Amino acid sequence: MTAVPMPSSVESPAFPAEGEDPSPEFLADLAQHSARLETATPQQILAWAAERYFPKLTMATAFGPEGCAILHMLGEINPQVHVFNLDTGYQFQETLDLRDKIAQRYGIHVEMKQPETTVAQYEAQHGGPIYKTNPDQCCKDRKIVVLRKAVIGFKAWMSAIRRDQSADRAIVPIVGWDKKFRLVKISPLANWTKNNVWKFLLDHDVPYNPLHDQGYPSIGCWPCTRAVGLNEDERAGRWSGFQKTECGLHTHDDK
Repeated sequence: MTAVPMPSSVESPAFPAEGEDPSPEFLADLAQHSARLETATPQQILAWAAERYFPKLTMATAFGPEGCAILHMLGEINPQVHVFNLDTGYQFQETLDLRDKIAQRYGIHVEMKQPETTVAQYEAQHGGPIYKTNPDQCCKDRKIVVLRKAVIGFKAWMSAIRRDQSADRAIVPIVGWDKKFRLVKISPLANWTKNNVWKFLLDHDVPYNPLHDQGYPSIGCWPCTRAVGLNEDERAGRWSGFQKTECGLHTHDDK
């Protein structure tokens, strides 16, 4: 592994109090760590995150290839890190089955965080499936609102996004302040490519969603996910027919 410079022994600035914006010193400290970790491996980034924030560290996973890679790494570094999934009620059965395989393989039991309403109740409230007419609202109600509640009590959350996936993700730092959820956000795979991820999965025999072998490079809720063509972008199968490639968890607005 590439050696990573050790952080200074200076005490870190105080974490922002409830309702307060982070101080310039706090943001500068995160930026310093992010710059230092640019040359680190994902495992080194995860080890740093666990050392600095555990047990106030959590991870959201949709059980994509990247998330499964991180779960494998966590199994070796700190399997006690809290991990959760935003269970919208619209997930593929293959995704739910993968959760069980992950638990059996690594002993990591991913907590399922669900909206207050069932799919039937939600659709009844809106006169039918709202994802057909307003997928942004559906994502907000069944993902973003749920995540806001899920991260209460934590100081940092990890995501499995890569910079090469989309324009919104292209500028994500390794470590930064997430204004939307008021947490430190850590992206261990930011510098990895799709090929890096799949090589890791295959080299380590990591369980993954079988739908990936059927033309689904990116998997979300079944009504808003389709297989993609040979020359299509890997996120072209998400919300097909809408000008939308993100659910809102990783966009840069703070709403």
